[in-house]
Amino acid sequence: MSELLVRPQPPDAQGTVLDVTPESAGWEHVGFRVHRLTGGQRIEASTGEREHCLVLLSGRATVTSGEHCWEAIGERMSIFDKTPPYAVYLPDGVSYRVEAVTDLELAVCSAPGHGTHAPRLIAPERIGRSTRGSGTNTRHIQDILPETEPADSLLVVEVFTPAGNWSSYPPHKHDRDNLPEESLLEETYYHRIDPPQGFAFQRVYTDDRSLDETMAVEDGCCVLVPRGYHPVGAPHGYELYYLNVMAGPKRKWKYHNDPAHAWIAEQ
Repeated sequence: MSELLVRPQPPDAQGTVLDVTPESAGWEHVGFRVHRLTGGQRIEASTGEREHCLVLLSGRATVTSGEHCWEAIGERMSIFDKTPPYAVYLPDGVSYRVEAVTDLELAVCSAPGHGTHAPRLIAPERIGRSTRGSGTNTRHIQDILPETEPADSLLVVEVFTPAGNWSSYPPHKHDRDNLPEESLLEETYYHRIDPPQGFAFQRVYTDDRSLDETMAVEDGCCVLVPRGYHPVGAPHGYELYYLNVMAGPKRKWKYHNDPAHAWIAEQ
């Protein structure tokens, strides 16, 4: 089995079904966790030395951190409603509590923090929406925490890829700290599929093919992208969602297309 493919596990006492740490991924920046909670269940934690972005993938919850309390937030009851989610930004060095008001799927995105920003609610109306590509390369973007919004390290975005389409395409990478041409960003892809018995494919490869893996991705899987190009394909009949978390030494998303396929973006 690929070391880049992380499969979900049955929920533990905290409802954790996925837990990617910098140590488990073998990198320095990105952490990613998914909790599936039932109504009334709660989690309590600290951000430690890492800033967090809590994304309510589906369901409603009350989120508390210090004097801040956001009660019963969340409108999207299913990811594939496609409405923008609620999210909460938390700096490093704070404690927080999440109590599920309904059944809840919660993504916890983290990266090194510097205590620069205050906790805040990211409401759906603050989330930018756009469409990229054309034809069978069309996909729909919802920017939860883009580089234009305050944070120390984190970049968080979700993407809906229609059935039969390609995404993160043409293949691109961001694995060199060489701005302004390219930035160095680690990345996770958290995949959900509708209907859930479906699958998708993701390839992660480098120019010299020292890394070249193609994975069949099922509902709830997470793919690690430590380096290289990383296109995704959604088969006919199955719509694909993924949540991307990126972080690196500089908070800038500047990518480089695979020269062999760059012509696709120029059409």
